Amino acid sequence: MSKRVHKTARRADALSKARIVEAAIEILDAQGEAALTFRALAAHLATGSGAIYWHIADRNGLLAAATSDVLARALASVAEEEEPRAAIRAIALAVFDAIDAHPWAGAHLSREPWHSAVGEIFERVGGWLQPLGVPVDAQFDCASALTNYILGVAGQNAANARMLPGGTDRKAWLEGMAAGWIQDDPGSRPFLRRVAVQLGEHDDRQQFVAGVDFILAGACVGRNA
Repeated sequence: MSKRVHKTARRADALSKARIVEAAIEILDAQGEAALTFRALAAHLATGSGAIYWHIADRNGLLAAATSDVLARALASVAEEEEPRAAIRAIALAVFDAIDAHPWAGAHLSREPWHSAVGEIFERVGGWLQPLGVPVDAQFDCASALTNYILGVAGQNAANARMLPGGTDRKAWLEGMAAGWIQDDPGSRPFLRRVAVQLGEHDDRQQFVAGVDFILAGACVGRNA
């Protein structure tokens, strides 16, 4: 083995995959997904791109690894629960909060629904359906509905937050949106007129949990749950 190859191998070993993923998350959180390039990451780590390629093949691999990391940490932090509904809510909120803090992770999962983190969420949620009393032949559909709801709403919430300029008054912005929906015709959209005030005042996190509860209530209809 030449001295140059040996030196490159030692440098790649010294720079762990965990440190590369950590640096990628730092860039993604601070500057967004567009800023994550191998050149930017190499500069951030004060190394050469070759040392990074030693561990991760391409940019999509970087995004996948970073997404795995933030979701794994979120799910690992979920407190142990004995009651099935409370356990499912805790899992859902852990994912919601992780994607709220790292919007790029939600965007990546929407493009890569086969990501292992999706399977882990599916497993965590589905594992509580039997104790909850959901019939065996309905558990797949229920777990699918919950997983899709959790990822879809969490991702959309994070995307909405990114679209608002810094310093935006959220309540005023939502009220303006509601007003725009109902201003064309005084007699149109009666439901929106009834709930317009709630739209401006609602809490995204509480509304998210309410949606989880609605799905669980439907899954357990007629089972005294």
